[in-house]
Amino acid sequence: MKWSDIPSLSALRAFEAAARHGSFSAAARDLNVTHAAIGQHVRTLEDHFGQSLMIREGRGMAPTEAGRGLADALTDAFSTIAAASADLLDQSKTRAIRVAVTPSLAANWLMPRIGDFWDKHPDVEVELLPSMQLVDLRRDGIDVAIRYGKGGWPGVQSIHLMPAGHVAVAAPSYIAGRTINCLADLKGSRWLLDGTRSEERFWMSENGIDLAEETVTQFATGQLSREAALAGLGITVLPAPIADLHVASGNLVTLCAEHDSAVGYHILTRPEVVSPMRDVFVKWLRSQAKA
Repeated sequence: MKWSDIPSLSALRAFEAAARHGSFSAAARDLNVTHAAIGQHVRTLEDHFGQSLMIREGRGMAPTEAGRGLADALTDAFSTIAAASADLLDQSKTRAIRVAVTPSLAANWLMPRIGDFWDKHPDVEVELLPSMQLVDLRRDGIDVAIRYGKGGWPGVQSIHLMPAGHVAVAAPSYIAGRTINCLADLKGSRWLLDGTRSEERFWMSENGIDLAEETVTQFATGQLSREAALAGLGITVLPAPIADLHVASGNLVTLCAEHDSAVGYHILTRPEVVSPMRDVFVKWLRSQAKA
């Protein structure tokens, strides 16, 4: 296909509408543009093809013989495009909403709440994709991503979901009998940390903990460091939403908490995509975070 021989889509749409309605004014109303814009598009096409495509007929306009052939072909082509678009939209209305989320947030924050969404929206299927990998929403076909950080990611719409200040937590048995007022009071403990995030190390350093002088056991994931803390093996540092469920149950105790943190969890979506079901899920996520 030689694209340089094909006029602009806007001009072709304007001409097809004008030929179909037999009126520049009706075509302008159909496409929500001005009468003058339709006339300019038609003249542009006539210059491109070097012949007249529309002529005045009574109080209206009619395509010439050459114009009729082009108009009929365009009507068929636009109908094919419209049908294909409708098919894809129908598929998007029935397929599962694909949600990319970190494994720790999925296990500790989302899964304990997802039953509420199923009860309220039984017609909306959700496919959770837990992964530590940074996804590309467009390339990977992701409807919603919940990302941890400071925000400001390019090419996506970002909505702040909830703050994620760090908390140092441990099993009650591990800190029994100790008085703790600040992070520095935890010097000499066994620290259970994962190797995938640096924010918690920075927070610890800012608050008097030099990990080079501490006993540190490093795990591959935050889930493992959390499980080790639940088993009473030491102290771990987690984003507050990850620890909340375990603190509420009494399995972990909050020893120190970060306030006014710059990092948080954010909902990422593609601004060019219209998806009512996705928006239902996003609205539910925000309601859960507020609760």
